[in-house]
Amino acid sequence: MSRRSATLLMAACVAFGCTALELRNDSVALRWQKSRQGWRLESVKALGLAATPTSAPHSVLFSAEEPGKDALSPETFGGDPNCPESEYRYVTPSWKEATTAVALNKAGDEYTYFPAKATRKGDDRIVFSYEGKDFDITEDWRLQGSDLCVELTLTANTPGYYSMPTPKLIDVDESALDFALIPGVLHGSYINPDFTRAYIYGWGIPATPVLYRERTASTHSSMLTTNDGLTLAVTSEPGVASEPWTGSERTSNVWRLGLSAMNRNGELAPTLYHPVLGEEGSRMEAGEKRSFAFRYTFGDKGWWPMLNHVANDVYGFGEGLKLRRNRRSLSDRLYAMHRYLTDDSTSMWHVVDCEGTPIGAQQYLGGVYRAKRDALKNADYGAMWMLGALTGDTLVTERRLPFARNFKLKQQNTDGGEMDGASRGQYWLTNSKCFVEEWGPYIEPVATTYYMLSDLGNIALFEPDNAEVRELIRRSADWLLRTQRPDGSWKVAYKEEDGSEAFADLKDYRPTFYGLVVAYRVLGDEKYLEGARRGADWLIDEAVEPHRWLGVCGDTRFAPDFATAQAAQALMELSEISGEEKYADAAEETARFYATSVYTAPVLSEKDVKVKDRELKQWQIATTGLSYEHGGIIGSTNLHGPILLASHAGFFVRMAGRTGDALLLDMARAAAIGRDAFVDDKTGVASYYWAAMNRGAGPYPHHAWWQTGWITDYLLAEAELRSNGKISFPAGFITPKVGPHRTFGFSPGTIDGEEASLIMLPGGVSCDNPDVEYLLAKTDNHLIAILLNDVEEPQTANLSFADYGNHTVELQPYGLQILKLPLK
Repeated sequence: MSRRSATLLMAACVAFGCTALELRNDSVALRWQKSRQGWRLESVKALGLAATPTSAPHSVLFSAEEPGKDALSPETFGGDPNCPESEYRYVTPSWKEATTAVALNKAGDEYTYFPAKATRKGDDRIVFSYEGKDFDITEDWRLQGSDLCVELTLTANTPGYYSMPTPKLIDVDESALDFALIPGVLHGSYINPDFTRAYIYGWGIPATPVLYRERTASTHSSMLTTNDGLTLAVTSEPGVASEPWTGSERTSNVWRLGLSAMNRNGELAPTLYHPVLGEEGSRMEAGEKRSFAFRYTFGDKGWWPMLNHVANDVYGFGEGLKLRRNRRSLSDRLYAMHRYLTDDSTSMWHVVDCEGTPIGAQQYLGGVYRAKRDALKNADYGAMWMLGALTGDTLVTERRLPFARNFKLKQQNTDGGEMDGASRGQYWLTNSKCFVEEWGPYIEPVATTYYMLSDLGNIALFEPDNAEVRELIRRSADWLLRTQRPDGSWKVAYKEEDGSEAFADLKDYRPTFYGLVVAYRVLGDEKYLEGARRGADWLIDEAVEPHRWLGVCGDTRFAPDFATAQAAQALMELSEISGEEKYADAAEETARFYATSVYTAPVLSEKDVKVKDRELKQWQIATTGLSYEHGGIIGSTNLHGPILLASHAGFFVRMAGRTGDALLLDMARAAAIGRDAFVDDKTGVASYYWAAMNRGAGPYPHHAWWQTGWITDYLLAEAELRSNGKISFPAGFITPKVGPHRTFGFSPGTIDGEEASLIMLPGGVSCDNPDVEYLLAKTDNHLIAILLNDVEEPQTANLSFADYGNHTVELQPYGLQILKLPLK
């Protein structure tokens, strides 16, 4: 509509009184009709698609008294009274918070209305208003491309607690639903009558219109796609939701934004609530005002482009990378962690007796079944053997690896019974003299994939002639084949006492099949490849396509977690060895889905914050760019925030190179770069959880191996991407449990067509620019330094060698340079 036409229309409305109003541009057209009840939406068209406009009224939630904080009994909301069980003490507080009357959208009363008045404010803006006994409200609607920006302003006439839901725009029947998504917490193409499995695990949409918190919603948006291809998202404007840290205080538990896939009446409709009833800002005295700014966005390409739009165009995710700077490079941290890991005291390394054999591992002070602060564990065997190979350090090769190898050999069940070949458990208890799983007396097939096949497979890459290791791989892989069901799946677990099924209410939506991929690559027997195919085919049908996943952390009853990213890498590797593209396609879909576990909010800034006695900038400690250990309503992110262990970073770089998805590349870099506020200065070890800030390894000293692994994987992925494949090194197997990073250094790679072997020079190399990373390799004739610029500005770096002098290198934004020096 032209400005002159809009002016004439406004004049006619003033003179004669309008009965219809439109907001229209090339992307979106909405038309309202005045009725006896007030202004009602008459038609919605977007991107050439017509939707059914809703007849539902607008609403406000009200409670005269503060809503209760107690959890409701399962009988009142259709929950499973036996899930989660009482022994899951880490998730109980979050479960109770998620089942209050407010969280279940049962608190207060719903007051409904249709706007009584409408005023056009130009050709792209209409202001609606309503005046009532308890409240007055204005609605300011404005078109901005395919976005419809709205601001609600409520004035209380009666003291009490208020919450403003976003108005419903279109009617979508369940039969017309293609997919609904609240990133990080809800996803599905159907309404699941099993409330507990839907709510805890994200297996479909809960049948109750629950409200999720912004602390676990990675993107502050609720999205819905219909079968005819229309996607509608409603997204809060920056500043509405609480930030995880404000000033000098942690504020991640402040609940200011509720997100739902339904309205209060249980109708499918992306819906946001602000303030949340009974929470901060909801108490209002007569005459007080509250505003709520949000936007509707229409799309016709599905949820992934919509997520890109919200992340980048609303929350400036990509722009936020420009603020990131390092105080210490990732390369420097690798050398610091080498020193940490070879110090028995700092790394809590112990050699103990296990059934007559000396085994070595690190002390683990987190929660473990039957443990009394006596648990020992090793983390990333690939990283252990890699560090030994790259450094040649006898503190690793002679004082760590032999005893870690013994730990692995004793970890396998070899009793000749039904569990022969299975993992006996992740942890060795020095007092009880036994191996145990994390949270109970059960045996998981996925644990055999992790702690037998992935770990032993990585040892075999570095020790290809070790017949004992190869035999253990065969034994474990045969156990996986014996326990694989005809449809390709596995049980989640077996009870130790009698071998019966444990967790029968769950399905093994995890990359258990990957153990057979390892066995095939090491042993070459086709039966393992065939078993891997069967397992992957089942996983694609049952998990990838419907977006149903299960986690691998027993202490949270397997809430979905980073195992999803592992599944994507596992599928990609299966595609590479089988030549079947369907596995690569499934890997891409899974990678994009895992991206919903990465925070895209809050907007990064240079605001000053204070953490104890440290003066920092907001971007340095913001959750933006970090991923979950496990999210949803019971995952650890509720209590501790996301994690710094960015195992997915290298995988995201590789997938970005394959798919061209810039958001995946930005997410990888956001997770890896500028995270010094969480790193212990002395050891170079980052804290695991965001909430721990810079406390370092804490009770998890073995995490330094995982950090060594993911950083190396990420830097090599960046080198390969930026060199267009001219820098490439063979990759080993996925690390157990925490994500998809892989090991390197067991075999030479190529640099510009020349065979080269990765090395490290502890004490023999340094770089004066923390925004420049460096990897080292050697050929028959040269020492090669691969330098990577971490930031979007040109950099100059001085690389100093004990034996090769100083060398100055110039790098373009996100650039790469190769320095070749004659080998001495």
